[in-house]
Amino acid sequence: MAKILVIRLSAIGDVAMTIPVVYSAAKANPDDSFTVLTQAFLMPVFMNRPSNVEVIGINTQGSEKSLKGLLRFAWAFSKYDYDTVLDLHNVLRTIIIRTLFRLRGKNIFILNKARKERKQLTARTNKKLKPLRPVIDRYADVFIKAGLNYVDSFQSLFEVKKASCLLLKDLTGEKVGKWIGIAPFAKHRGKIYPVEEMEKVISALTKHEINTIFLLGGKGEEEVIIQGWASKYPQVKSVVGRYSLDSELALISKLDILLCMDSANMHFASLVGTRVLSVWGATHPYAGFYGYHQQLSDAIQIKLSCRPCSVFGEKPCFRGDWACLTQLSPEQIVCKVNDALAG
Repeated sequence: MAKILVIRLSAIGDVAMTIPVVYSAAKANPDDSFTVLTQAFLMPVFMNRPSNVEVIGINTQGSEKSLKGLLRFAWAFSKYDYDTVLDLHNVLRTIIIRTLFRLRGKNIFILNKARKERKQLTARTNKKLKPLRPVIDRYADVFIKAGLNYVDSFQSLFEVKKASCLLLKDLTGEKVGKWIGIAPFAKHRGKIYPVEEMEKVISALTKHEINTIFLLGGKGEEEVIIQGWASKYPQVKSVVGRYSLDSELALISKLDILLCMDSANMHFASLVGTRVLSVWGATHPYAGFYGYHQQLSDAIQIKLSCRPCSVFGEKPCFRGDWACLTQLSPEQIVCKVNDALAG
């Protein structure tokens, strides 16, 4: 029986993408144990996991934020008796952790992040616009290189234990008509459809009386905007800050469709088998971060010679007009949603 340590600390969507791979590997290697090291606040995402998978949390925004704190954690953690370490992040923090395990003679296997290919994909000149190997497949490559059996067998977080919306009944009521989820925000500006245009999308979708729209997002400015829309349109309900992550995932699993950006919610919906229509601006599905088992035809995007200019959407628009987002009309998005619902 081998003890496998899997490391992926951030970001939320990237950690979510490890789940199909970890769960599939755990099922294919039932005599081995798997421990996932990730941010403490992301531990609840690993719900309904196989019995040979456990999760350990680290807080890189708290006690392990400083180099001293990280070294203290890594030194103590490296004494755990793992046989193999799989680094699915390959950044400075994980290099420090894995190096201490390497010094103790442990087997180390590292994610290939395809940095050169990503740079070519996002170059302003001599761009090579071709699909890169999906990140989830790159994760699986690490398990395979470690000599583990691997079969992609993941279906949903609720494959065995069905989702329950009992705690959501005060918000949702009984399901009538179509349930549409909308997650209009993302971490970076280059991935966010203009707020004023998104309201037009919401307004158009509420013209169909059978549609109920659930808005997902974070607290702060996002919550203010979302609450404003929920107050303005009777068929729109805000989910922000009301429920735990497992309840939100249960709701997402009941949606007919989720409209979102290139964001963590795309990956959450993918984990529960919900169809996703995703809006892409500065980033591109070709970078390998598309939703697990989602259809590429459901990506909403326009062709521009400058796209993609960024892998993660954090770079400023060198054109200055964010044409990748502003030239995408609300009517195009509404049409895509309506077609998906009709289908």
